[in-house]
Amino acid sequence: MPRFCLACLGLFAFLSLVPQQRLLADEILFAFDQPNAAGQWQIVNDTVMGGRSSGQRQINAYRNLEFTGNLSLANNGGFSSIRTRKSGMKLDRDSVIAARVRGDGREYKFNVYTQSNMGGYSWRQSFRTVKDEWVDVEFPVSRFVATWRGRTFRDRTLDPGQIAGLGFLLGDKKPGSFKLEVESIKVRR
Repeated sequence: MPRFCLACLGLFAFLSLVPQQRLLADEILFAFDQPNAAGQWQIVNDTVMGGRSSGQRQINAYRNLEFTGNLSLANNGGFSSIRTRKSGMKLDRDSVIAARVRGDGREYKFNVYTQSNMGGYSWRQSFRTVKDEWVDVEFPVSRFVATWRGRTFRDRTLDPGQIAGLGFLLGDKKPGSFKLEVESIKVRR
């Protein structure tokens, strides 16, 4: 009987450490607690190819990043995005990028970029928001798919060590206003 109790105590001690280890593994990539935090983020709309969509970014009173605007399909347009450069993330294939967001019920894309000028492929995953509710979305690094100008390239493999930037994109072909609020972006290793 004493062996059983010692084994139980050992297992209990081990399990009690697991959540703490998980918390230590989460690294905050972006928190928006400074008023100038929006300055790191760049808006890229379909206007670069003649479209008419608009997008803005700001840090709101709750210290969250707000990405708002109007999606237009005029002039063959239909996307608005927000991007930032971020080097030194030290991601691997088992890493997960997690974001806490509140949206408008629309489907957005989360992109990572491997070139410092954020050209070339966008490595993408989709997520759906719930209107006016906070949701935690996770993006396993191993599940990003290469895209370029709306085309998908499933035969490409993302090298997580090359990720140099990330961002959000709306391109759901539904014209009208949009709003995505981002509380934080973290990485779990």
